[in-house]
Amino acid sequence: MAATTNVARERLAHGQLSLGVGLRQARTVDIAKAMKTAGFDWLFIDLEHGSIPLDIAAQISTAALDAGITPIVRVPHAQYALATRALDTGALGIVMPHVDSAEEARTVVQKLRFPPIGHRSGGYAYPQLEFRSVPTREAAPQIDAATLLVVMLETPAAIAKADEIAAVDGVDVLMIGTNDLCAEFGIPSEFAHDRIVESYERVTAVARKYNKWVGMGGVPTEEGMARYIGMGAHFILSGADFSFMMTGAIARATALRRLENSK
Repeated sequence: MAATTNVARERLAHGQLSLGVGLRQARTVDIAKAMKTAGFDWLFIDLEHGSIPLDIAAQISTAALDAGITPIVRVPHAQYALATRALDTGALGIVMPHVDSAEEARTVVQKLRFPPIGHRSGGYAYPQLEFRSVPTREAAPQIDAATLLVVMLETPAAIAKADEIAAVDGVDVLMIGTNDLCAEFGIPSEFAHDRIVESYERVTAVARKYNKWVGMGGVPTEEGMARYIGMGAHFILSGADFSFMMTGAIARATALRRLENSK
């Protein structure tokens, strides 16, 4: 694919599900091609939780561009210097957690979009442009057009201000951090609670109003995922490398223990 093609964004633009896989344990570039083969559209390279450093994120991002799967990096809250470095080194999207207001959403855009939309500083030799020497007047709009900016709504305050946040130009995805939202509501792990359903209804409605996409993270069951996908969530964090590994490992060990006990 062309280096500036964002598969995750294209699927959203066509009304399709855009499926992501979280990376917390993976440290080698082969994970990009493996997850592409598994059927995912984007990598959720998580620098907020876990120990992945920026240099590993950059290597995986560059490999992902060649593999045809979109590299998206989540940074810790308000870590804009880290976010711009991730973008400079190959990411085609940033997930900013804990965005509670339109003012914070505007800051995300101002820090992470190039002028005239924002104030991101220009770099050089972008992996997204295959390291070609491209004038800034051409490089900046190409990269901005391909980049997804995702803001996470994870508190009751964020849900209450979803309309204002969705109205911010330059934000692409409103992603509900369901697990943290449950905790903030005082209903930990109650992913089907009325307050969570109402939150998805509210965010989906304002996303349609402002032509934005709805993202879903932190929902552990296929039943729960189906509920919120049916309501309009399309940018789906489907699970993570560690949970997939543990699920498979536990299933295999359990099956073999059954054989042992059947002797």
